[in-house]
Amino acid sequence: MDNYAAIDDMDFAPLPDTVERLPVLSLDEAHELLNLLRAVAQEAGPLSGRADRLFREISARVPSQE
Repeated sequence: MDNYAAIDDMDFAPLPDTVERLPVLSLDEAHELLNLLRAVAQEAGPLSGRADRLFREISARVPSQE
């Protein structure tokens, strides 16, 4: 069983059949995700540590916005 087997059980935002999903995030989407991860990381909740780790890993790979 590979690591992607669980993706079949995930719910995605509904899109019309005519819209194709991009295989990667746009730069704006990536920065929006980073802002969300940073907000969760700053909370004292059970996911703050994981969000902080993901924020650091992803932000190292995403170019800054100019």
